[in-house]
Amino acid sequence: MRPAVLLISAALVTIGVGGGVAAYDLAHVGIHRGYAPSQPIAFSHALHAGQSQIPCLYCHAGARTSRHAGIPPLNVCMNCHSILTRQTVELEKLKEAVQRGQAIAWVKVHNLPDFVYFSHSQHVTGGVACASCHGPVETMARVRQEAPLTMGWCLDCHRKHGPELARVRRATWSHEDPNAPFPGLDCGKCHL
Repeated sequence: MRPAVLLISAALVTIGVGGGVAAYDLAHVGIHRGYAPSQPIAFSHALHAGQSQIPCLYCHAGARTSRHAGIPPLNVCMNCHSILTRQTVELEKLKEAVQRGQAIAWVKVHNLPDFVYFSHSQHVTGGVACASCHGPVETMARVRQEAPLTMGWCLDCHRKHGPELARVRRATWSHEDPNAPFPGLDCGKCHL
């Protein structure tokens, strides 16, 4: 082969591979699957939710009634830790924050774009298990974002489980139009 043909072929292959890598990267903008930031206190969900079997809603009670699950206030932590005798460096950080009346600056793990409305209470009261979105938190020493939390991922779940939830809801709420679409597939439900 001629050197010019080889050079052009190599350039086309390089452009093709580079374009493929760029397309892959662009398709994953905003997806933080696997994101597991270090926290100011090394809190282990594996210990608390797993080994000690503390229910998610004990600490994240806001998930029942609010859009946000919320970070538990320090007094919730102290319900147990004020009577436990075990001492660690991490527990000392907690107790010091309580004494100072200072909130812990936790790093948010599960982030959605600003243009997305998500309500924890609608999902919790609808019977959606926390692990459906958050993964097996009871096995995580450091919480990580397990699911991609993309629109397609959410819609797949809504399509799969929406019809059964719609039947239950329509049977419970007799004032609703029986032919109304399931609101979980209505764009305005998540994009206000």
